[in-house]
Amino acid sequence: MSENTDRYENAVARYFEAWNAGEPEALTKAVAAAWSVEGTYTDPLATVTGHTEIAGLIAGAHAQFPGFAFRPLGTVDGHHDTARFAWELVSEADGSAPVAGFDVITLDADGRIRSVLGFLDRVPAGA
Repeated sequence: MSENTDRYENAVARYFEAWNAGEPEALTKAVAAAWSVEGTYTDPLATVTGHTEIAGLIAGAHAQFPGFAFRPLGTVDGHHDTARFAWELVSEADGSAPVAGFDVITLDADGRIRSVLGFLDRVPAGA
């Protein structure tokens, strides 16, 4: 595995740690580890900037889907400062995955996320 591949894999691992952090203190710490201070997140349902807003978005997803966890699908693909990966939101109770998509991230020089562009491939009605 190349150094750049490790960089992308590590960034995406931190990303999932943030999305799966349950307690507020753990979430704050995980977002700070994954995103740069001025980092952004944009998908069809949200546009947020900075650690506080990103943590709020993640907390909102947990409130909307209690008992669910984000899981990667497939491998991370990247070049230069950009990587892409697929994911799904999985019920810890029954394994169903009502939400799935893929994200494209750009990284800063330290390997932290500068921006996320999220695409939703599967979303339940009313979500």
